Amino acid sequence: MARYTCSFIVSVPIDHLQPLLVELLQDCELDVQYYTADYIMAREYPGTVTFSKLVTVEVFIDKSTATDVETRLSIVVKNGELPLQLVNHCRQVFEFVKEAIEHSRHWHLIESLAG
Repeated sequence: MARYTCSFIVSVPIDHLQPLLVELLQDCELDVQYYTADYIMAREYPGTVTFSKLVTVEVFIDKSTATDVETRLSIVVKNGELPLQLVNHCRQVFEFVKEAIEHSRHWHLIESLAG
């Protein structure tokens, strides 16, 4: 199973972050299937790649350390394919979502740490 993670600290009030992330994931051509105040799960739409390559993106918002000016969040991008090649479908989607978060006009990126 391919799995890629990244953590971010962004400058945005916690109350605004979740709806902005839902919109960002939808703009990345992902189907947001479930969300709460501190968790979002989105998937690729079926039909573009084989079933084992369909990517799931999970976003975790750390409300316990959030302040009025910055919030920490983490993403996990995964699918069922074995990452036998460095450049695989899951990695490509991970890089796309990571760049979308890093370059979003809705907040200022303070820190990004890929795992």
